[in-house]
Amino acid sequence: MDKTLKNLIILSQLLFAIFGSWFIYEYSKIHQPQRTFSVIGEGKESVIPNIAEIRIGVITEGNDLKNLQQENSDKMNKIINFLKSRGINEEDIKTENYSITPKYDYKFSPYRIVGYTISQNLVVKIRDLTKIGDILQGAVQNGANNVSGPNFTIDEPEVYLEKAREKAILDAKEKAEKIAKVAGFKLGKIVSINEYSMAQPIPLYLKSLGIGGETEAPPQIEPGSQEIKVQVNITFEIK
Repeated sequence: MDKTLKNLIILSQLLFAIFGSWFIYEYSKIHQPQRTFSVIGEGKESVIPNIAEIRIGVITEGNDLKNLQQENSDKMNKIINFLKSRGINEEDIKTENYSITPKYDYKFSPYRIVGYTISQNLVVKIRDLTKIGDILQGAVQNGANNVSGPNFTIDEPEVYLEKAREKAILDAKEKAEKIAKVAGFKLGKIVSINEYSMAQPIPLYLKSLGIGGETEAPPQIEPGSQEIKVQVNITFEIK
């Protein structure tokens, strides 16, 4: 074999061996299992609700459907006018449902309609919480006979959620730094973040309900406070 050709073959084999070793090394680096650890951080924001939502309904029963519809409409219009007189904005008064249900006498065949039940309900947002008791009492005095609530909510809850999230992330980072210091390793980049958010139930305090006719005083209602909680599970790379 020609000496030059022999040297080329040996050089090619050597280069192939070097390239193969480099490829295996780089491949193992890329596919080496990543060392990670996870911590859970928690952030809380305590907020006093600033909106109360109540449901006000009128249920009327009778035999003459036309007169019954007029009676129901008159009562509901009176309630709506009362709400507006107490400073409730029109956009905060929404009709939730209106239904007419026939009542049957099953002694006859076929069944006969012997009357009707009309139900109409409003969803009302109260932004001045000091008016809740007065509005509940006044709605009943103006014809409402189906009232529920209040359910307390927060205007722009995302603002408080963001604050709780920031606290949760800082809490997780502080925990991770302490763990790394004690365990003797350095923190790498964040690999993943998972978030869990929740709002704790709002306590509702009633001194007197005041529904069902004339009352000595409107019900006294306190909104309590709502706790917005965020938990984050952050996974860090171990250097």
